Amino acid sequence: MGKKVLVLGTGAQGTTVVKRLNLEPNVDKVICADYDEAAAKHLGEALEKVEGHFCDASDKDQIVKLIEGCDLVVNALPLAFGKNVIDAALEAKCNYQDFAAPEGFEDTWEKCMYRLLTEYNEKFKAIGKLAIMGTGSAPGTMCVVARDTMKDIDECDTIYMNVYEGVEAKRFQPYWWSPVTALADMDDLPVAWIDGKMVNTKPFSLPIERTYDYVGYPVRFVEHAHDEPFYVGMKADELFKGCKNAYFKYGGVGIEFAEPLSRAGLLKHDKVEVDGQMVDPHEVILKALPHPPRFAEEIKEIIDEGLVSDTGAFVVEALGKKDGKPVRVESHLSAPGFVESYEKFGVTGEQYLTGQGGFLFTKLFVNDELDQTGFISSAELTDEANDKYLEYAAELEITIERRIVWDDPYFEKQAPAKEYVEWWEQPTITPVEL
Repeated sequence: MGKKVLVLGTGAQGTTVVKRLNLEPNVDKVICADYDEAAAKHLGEALEKVEGHFCDASDKDQIVKLIEGCDLVVNALPLAFGKNVIDAALEAKCNYQDFAAPEGFEDTWEKCMYRLLTEYNEKFKAIGKLAIMGTGSAPGTMCVVARDTMKDIDECDTIYMNVYEGVEAKRFQPYWWSPVTALADMDDLPVAWIDGKMVNTKPFSLPIERTYDYVGYPVRFVEHAHDEPFYVGMKADELFKGCKNAYFKYGGVGIEFAEPLSRAGLLKHDKVEVDGQMVDPHEVILKALPHPPRFAEEIKEIIDEGLVSDTGAFVVEALGKKDGKPVRVESHLSAPGFVESYEKFGVTGEQYLTGQGGFLFTKLFVNDELDQTGFISSAELTDEANDKYLEYAAELEITIERRIVWDDPYFEKQAPAKEYVEWWEQPTITPVEL
């Protein structure tokens, strides 16, 4: 008998999963639900296996009713609804997948993650079900690639997970995904795994510089709030060859836009007085940002206007030892770019990689490729499931090129870190309380 799946959220990620599930032979029915009832019903009318429903995710009971009879619930809603959906999945005894890392369990993100990977891990084990969080492209695909990179290293000292967003339109479009999420991440404290300890760093600090051959010019990467270092640190000895340091580094158009705003204090929510009115500067900046294109005609319009650049990088670098000798192992992910994604699939490159990257975890679920129970991150798949994920990814033109360097002339030619951010006295690194 085929699977029944509930997908909550009709944004770019949720819509991609719904459309892909409609094509899966092992899926009989997809329930698509959102507060935007018209969007959910539009998908239901357009796809043969799909039913569209209204759902107010602030009401856990509504979610529980929709989950009834489902094998899996996929959460593609904003972070604030995560706790309700997880608790509903537990009550309904259903498998759970989350594109992000939910909030609402503790007063800090790090405490929340720790509680999910410990206490909620035991709760899902008790009902014999599996929950996975962080299942987009980064985190998600990035974590799978990091695990795969460990095949070519015996001892791991440092992992850099580097993302460069080099797509720039002639029009003002600094972000190709939710500007709400983008600005929140830019202002949040990054987490890193340094000297075997979980710490917070400052946004835009600890820069490194890389010149990848397919980009062709130096790119500056900086600290950015993301899940991956936390996931790696939690399983450093078990899954990442004793990794002592793990960083998520981000560079590109979005960083270049946000960094001077942060320097000016305009990403904070601390209200300031302007001509007698109290103003939230973060909300003012957010109000000025355009929404990312969602539909094919919007994307075509941007392409017709012209792009300044259509490039990027998605790289895992692992430094350590192999056969007793120093080694650097690089995994470079290749996927369709902005124009190619539109020409082949009618979406942006961001929509393609994040949507497909997330869907591949769903595909593992519906094809019974996952035999774990508990609450895990996307970095914790079994070796077999990790390999199957990459096999599925290759079918969607998402591939990995491995580069192994023994003598490391690369880092001798360019400094691995340069302090460009003079406005920080020095990057402050503070321990995380779990």
